Amino acid sequence: MHSVEAKGFKIPIIGLGTWELRGRDCARLTEQAIRLGYRHIDTAQMYGNEAEVGEGVRASGKRAEVMVTTKIARTNLAPQDVERSTKESLSKLRIDEIDLLLIHWPNDRIPLAETLGAMAKLKQAGYVRQLGVSNFTVALLDEASKVSPEPLVCNQIEYHPFLDQSKVIAACKSHDIAVVAYSPIARGSAMGNDVLERIGRAYGKTGAQVSLRWLIQQNIVVIPRTSKLARLDENFAIFDFTLSDAEITEIARLSQAGKRIVNLAWAPQWD
Repeated sequence: MHSVEAKGFKIPIIGLGTWELRGRDCARLTEQAIRLGYRHIDTAQMYGNEAEVGEGVRASGKRAEVMVTTKIARTNLAPQDVERSTKESLSKLRIDEIDLLLIHWPNDRIPLAETLGAMAKLKQAGYVRQLGVSNFTVALLDEASKVSPEPLVCNQIEYHPFLDQSKVIAACKSHDIAVVAYSPIARGSAMGNDVLERIGRAYGKTGAQVSLRWLIQQNIVVIPRTSKLARLDENFAIFDFTLSDAEITEIARLSQAGKRIVNLAWAPQWD
């Protein structure tokens, strides 16, 4: 499995995003993804599906090979809540250790040093293997890297061809932090985009596959979400073609659209 390395930790380059997946469907899709070769499953406290994700991971019989990520809700970032909610996540997932634990969204009411200190204690106590963040800006990454007692291995951000994230990506590189792209096919907008579809036709691929390939060729981890078994296969079939430099440049021009999909009320001031 292709992976991206940060601070000695390998993150499988494609994972299954599970936002909005629920119940039996969530468990079934998680199990099927692992059977197809996915080795990276992404959930969060906010998704309300950690138990089903854990069920799918266990049913696959390949827990030892799979990296499970969960994310602490922004309402749980005070130190005592970090510890309580992470232990709750572990019991819902029914796994011995969370492979990668992230701050889901920054919360400016709680000092970052306190949150990261509490997360570091969980890592040191063996509840968690690695730590990271999500939706962090350049300034937040700089602060987090300074105050975290333990290394941070990733920043999970919205990234797809329609959104320029070059500033944050440069900051991640400078801190040796991997970039994990959520909404990597822009919630389906990559399908039907003229440029992506035209490039895809030359390779017998869809616009969505081209979008994913464009990201992984930049050494960026992708976690596309799907509720369809057939799409699981399609999203994974991105390792048998290579985009040319000219195609990569042409796709990068789409970012002029400045199309940010996820922009919640509590989002930080984006770069």
